[in-house]
Amino acid sequence: MFMIIIVLALSVRSEDPPCTLWRNPDIPLFSQTGDFMLGGIFSFHNNIIELKPTLKSTPEPLNCKGLNYREYQVAEAMIFAIEEINNRRDILPKVSLGYKIYDACGSVSLAIKAAMALMSGAGEADSSTLPCSQQSSIHTIIGQSGSSPTIGIATLVGQFNIPVISHFATCACLSNRKEFPTFFRTIPSDYYQSRALAQLVKHFGWTWVGTIRSDNDYGNSGMATFIKAAEQEGICIEYSEVIYRTNPRENFLRTVKVIKMASSKTIVAFASFIDMDFLMKELLLQNVTGLQWVGSESWVSAKNVATKENYRIFKGALGFSIANALMPGLREFLLSAHPSSTPGNTGLIKFWENIFDCSFNNTTSKICTGSENLQQVNNLYTDVSELRIAYNVYKAVYAVAYALHDLLACQDNQGPCMANQKDTLPLQALQYLKKINFSMINGEYINFDINGDPPARYELLNWQLNVNGIIDFITIGFYDASLPEGKQFIMNNNSIVWASNEGKIPKSVCSESCRPGTRKATQKGKPVCCFDCLPCAEGEVSNSTDAIHCMKCPLEYRSNEEKDQCILKDVEFLSHDEIMGMILIIFALLGVLLTSTVTAVFFKFRDTPIVKANNSELSFLLLFSLTLCFLCSLTFIGEPTQWSCMLRHTAFGITFVLCISCVLGKTIVVLMAFRATMPGSKVMKYFGPTQQRLSVLTFTLIQTLTCIIWLVKYPPFPQKNINSNKEIIILECEMGSTVAFYIVLGYIGVLAFVCFALAFLARKLPDNFNEAKFITFSMLVFCTVWITFIPSYISSPGKYTVAVEVFAILSSSFGLLLCIFVPKCYIILLKPEKNFKKHVMGKMQSKSL
Repeated sequence: MFMIIIVLALSVRSEDPPCTLWRNPDIPLFSQTGDFMLGGIFSFHNNIIELKPTLKSTPEPLNCKGLNYREYQVAEAMIFAIEEINNRRDILPKVSLGYKIYDACGSVSLAIKAAMALMSGAGEADSSTLPCSQQSSIHTIIGQSGSSPTIGIATLVGQFNIPVISHFATCACLSNRKEFPTFFRTIPSDYYQSRALAQLVKHFGWTWVGTIRSDNDYGNSGMATFIKAAEQEGICIEYSEVIYRTNPRENFLRTVKVIKMASSKTIVAFASFIDMDFLMKELLLQNVTGLQWVGSESWVSAKNVATKENYRIFKGALGFSIANALMPGLREFLLSAHPSSTPGNTGLIKFWENIFDCSFNNTTSKICTGSENLQQVNNLYTDVSELRIAYNVYKAVYAVAYALHDLLACQDNQGPCMANQKDTLPLQALQYLKKINFSMINGEYINFDINGDPPARYELLNWQLNVNGIIDFITIGFYDASLPEGKQFIMNNNSIVWASNEGKIPKSVCSESCRPGTRKATQKGKPVCCFDCLPCAEGEVSNSTDAIHCMKCPLEYRSNEEKDQCILKDVEFLSHDEIMGMILIIFALLGVLLTSTVTAVFFKFRDTPIVKANNSELSFLLLFSLTLCFLCSLTFIGEPTQWSCMLRHTAFGITFVLCISCVLGKTIVVLMAFRATMPGSKVMKYFGPTQQRLSVLTFTLIQTLTCIIWLVKYPPFPQKNINSNKEIIILECEMGSTVAFYIVLGYIGVLAFVCFALAFLARKLPDNFNEAKFITFSMLVFCTVWITFIPSYISSPGKYTVAVEVFAILSSSFGLLLCIFVPKCYIILLKPEKNFKKHVMGKMQSKSL
């Protein structure tokens, strides 16, 4: 009970118990009181001096090293913007802005420590004891320049609803509203820069690159997004090296060795300018030149990196950066800065001592008088040609001013309205900061999206050395993420300086591009960018560079010799215009002419014994059928059509049956005639003229009916044969019914065989002009031609198949014509003395006696 009373007494002793600091607080380097206070955290030094604390004494305060003139310029730009706003009457009238600016020394821990000092009010007069429940006097914190320190700051102050606006923290992770609900920035997220870098690398055809990144949130997050975007663009990573300023030299030497041994000629470096400075020193020592560097905005637009000495290594470097801007009056403001012992302006003392190599306190060196003139100084602090980062701070201050202005004026009639600015809380400023939308003097609109990010717009820079030996950042293109897909990246200048001495775009590929007509085949165990180029197969093409697959040509097309396009296949058929077709036509017409001549001779001498003795009626019918056979061959020449296909085989079958039927009739007549000459024979009355006509008609009618059935059921038709030859299209006549075709052909063969057999039996009959001998020989020629035709027909390709068939028709027709009728014409025209009945019948009569 006693203990409870003591606890209650202590708890009510004071309504606002003090919080006592254990040690003297850090004093802000720059400060000024105002109605609204803005905090600033910048890295005025590049690094901290590492100490080895012991457990026997209180740790010494951390000391910084390596002044960063650019950060001094950025801090002065913040002060410049605040004073400019305080002098305006259209923004925050009758209200002043103040500031407290701390040094983070590029350290995450010191950045968080500075943020805690800003929230607690440490560093103010009589701040050794502060009320623990005191609300932060800081309405917004501007900073930091690095992503990792900014993550620490935003994580801490976000718990207290204090807005943080960064001018140079680009890690895409900071766009996570759940983790960083009060974070804003005036520089685009690396999500867009990484994708822009991937498109840039793809634009110049670099598919085989090396990567280097800082081992912090900025480098790791940015490079992870780049690699993901690069893979989508078909870019392969040969190596991925990590650097950091505090790493031992051996690590940087190993990175340089990897760079020298790599085959890629392009390097994408997503690193801070401080880390790149350490790498550059090793690259210079080992003279690693001729590589095309592509950099992130942290170092590619950094003036302290772009020295004439470094240009030897980074000649023609490319990279994206935020847009440059003009800030009228800033240079004069920078040059008017002066160190002071007053608490609000102690930050320039080390800066002044470092620039003028003097000291305010140390009597052993040159004493700083304070009268030194910055007009004579030319460094990153006084150089206002590149104000990309300073302008971002300038915009951040104006964003806070407009948010506070809207809060006090309640212009949108939404959210809290504050009549007394002393009661304004950071949370209320945060709500209005989300909704700002204003334009700067140069016309640029300032606003934040739902994640606290500004519109993503970049300039594409190229390192070029001017006549004065100074590196200029030449703008050669733009990237605007707000534009439609495919139009975001724009090149507007082709006067690019390249790393190669030839002045041409360097090549950085694992394998040379596959020309059209080939396809890529990935090499086993290697990235997809390493491949072999294999020619497309026959009938396949690729019409683009680096094609993955070859496309098959349509059935009526074939690939050209280069295999890069499909062309129409040559159409092949036995044409009238080609030599072979002409020769066959000539022979066919010659056959018609000879047949007509023989017919004329037989008609003129129809009353002579030799014509009468050889059955003139069947002879004339045979000559007529031979004429049709010769003419029939013409239907096989020319482009196949529906009618020509139907006509050629059926006409051939019918005319040849008619022809063989006549020959068969003549053979039977010869046999019967010999029988009739014997005493008491009455054979001829059974095979007279009527029976001869009927036999010819019957044989021909059977073939005709077969052909009619063929044409009605399965008629031949023209077709394009694309299977026999992949290079050409063969126009041919499809049989329609192979069975019908073989029946027609077999029927002719049967008749020919019967005719040949009968003629062979009658070859030695006693007759001076025994026709059976000539029929035997003619049928021997006929059968030989058609037996030879079968294998030739099957093995002949394309139009030669038709030519073989035509040749067989003409050969067999000429064989019948010449073997049967030429001997008779010879007697009729050249040996008329033998053309009389006594001579014709003499041998037969003598034989019968």
